[in-house]
Amino acid sequence: MAQNAKEFGGWSVKSRILYCGVYYTLESTMETIQVVLDAKLLRATEVAARRTRLNRSALIREALRAHLKNLAIRERELRDRKGYQGGPSESGELSGWEEEAIWPEE
Repeated sequence: MAQNAKEFGGWSVKSRILYCGVYYTLESTMETIQVVLDAKLLRATEVAARRTRLNRSALIREALRAHLKNLAIRERELRDRKGYQGGPSESGELSGWEEEAIWPEE
């Protein structure tokens, strides 16, 4: 059996492969951290955890994953917006494609 670190959906995980092809599993490694929350946010976290039937750690992991995904989406949208705001550098740059956009007559 071999163990190595791989990228899986943006997360680094350890994989175990049994080379005879019987199974393949992914094991993530968890680290313990300390997070400081004010009392109001902690109460809201506990209520949300009970409502979603998750423990606080799972709820916070899920929220952090969603936040990181949203940040990546916003960064891509900003990059795309900046790219489109420049527009064509020359006025006739896209004129050669107008005939390609017309539906062919049958």
